[in-house]
Amino acid sequence: MANLYADEQFPYVATARLRALGHDVLTVQEAGKGNQGIPDDEVLQFATSLNRAVLTLNRRDFVKLHRQDPNHAGIITCTDDPDKNVLGERIHLAIQDETNLNQQLLRIVRPSR
Repeated sequence: MANLYADEQFPYVATARLRALGHDVLTVQEAGKGNQGIPDDEVLQFATSLNRAVLTLNRRDFVKLHRQDPNHAGIITCTDDPDKNVLGERIHLAIQDETNLNQQLLRIVRPSR
């Protein structure tokens, strides 16, 4: 299963669901970096130093960071979903067979209703 780093705005319910599905998820708050206004590039650098892919709802900025420098441990951008458990399951389905998220940008998009 994947080693992930949930950025500050990533929903905790989705994080908990990913953990229940077997993923190792560290949150910004658990890492002692919450409420510090850390820039996105530093969030990505920290996650990469821990060999963890970033989980984020901040699609635009993290896609831009990936384009600037794809040498990271992975970025998973997500469209927010009112059902945070379903969001966690959607991420799990996208990454469950991945052996390595390094240099990957994965986009998890909520289906249209």
